[in-house]
Amino acid sequence: MELAYIPSPSRGVYHLGPIPLRGYAFCIIIGVFVAVWLGNKRWVARGGKVGTVADIAVWAVPFGLVGGRLYHVITDYELYFSEGRDWVDAFKVWQGGLGIWGAIALGAVGAWIGCRRRGIPLPAWADTLAPGIAFAQAIGRWGNWFNQELYGRETHLPWALHITSSTDGRVPGYYHPTFLYESLWCVGVGFLVIWADRRFKLGHGRAFALYVAAYCVGRGWIEYMRVDDAHHFLGLRLNDWTAMIVFILAVVYFVISAKKRPGREEVVEPDTDADADASDGETDADDSAAASEEEPKEDADVKEADAENEVDVKADEAESAKKG
Repeated sequence: MELAYIPSPSRGVYHLGPIPLRGYAFCIIIGVFVAVWLGNKRWVARGGKVGTVADIAVWAVPFGLVGGRLYHVITDYELYFSEGRDWVDAFKVWQGGLGIWGAIALGAVGAWIGCRRRGIPLPAWADTLAPGIAFAQAIGRWGNWFNQELYGRETHLPWALHITSSTDGRVPGYYHPTFLYESLWCVGVGFLVIWADRRFKLGHGRAFALYVAAYCVGRGWIEYMRVDDAHHFLGLRLNDWTAMIVFILAVVYFVISAKKRPGREEVVEPDTDADADASDGETDADDSAAASEEEPKEDADVKEADAENEVDVKADEAESAKKG
């Protein structure tokens, strides 16, 4: 008899009348809001404007969702395109299946578009979002708990996850709660990035690189514990190889960036209002200068006209004197 374990929810979907409320979707949405909220606070603290993070997230989040889903469908294509499967299920995001690697990659493309439209450096924006993204992942992983998926090997530890569903090849039992391990790891990564950013004033994308590298370390050993079906190469799961490659790229970027662009960006967002005021000031100055140039000309014309009138008057007086 098990004295303690983590129970799985009896279902992952609750209905409010005809409206389905899915635990997985709620976890993703809450995570996005946390990331944007924290990112906005960090952005403003660095001299940016309120609302800029949310404006760029409007581009980054949809791209990220599409990228995450594409990575999952491509790497687990047999779940949707093999015999007996319905390819339409590939579009059912609410049933789970978002690859973080694809979400970050394509989300970065969306963020680049948003930053370019606002004239903002993408690395600075990514640095402010880095810990928020880690916390968003920590929250999003609880969506796997609602779906009873992505658990580890069988265990009898007090914190074992009790799987009760037998659908899609699941075997009810007690397993390592890898969703919980990754959630706690992401919380630690988020606080690590916040501490390192304050301590070392990370800039030019290095805070984001630290987040990526730290996450990959945790994802590597957590991925090794999972027992769900996955493609293997040389004895390792595909995501293990991905984590190692991305970790190396993140570390290389961190080192090269620190050498080429030390320090942190002094200005993260151009002050368009100040530029507009300066432009208006220059226009007013030009108008004043033009007006000052025109005034002497007008005075000269008036004096010249007065002189001509005076000459005419004297001529008339002379002719009158002769006639008299």
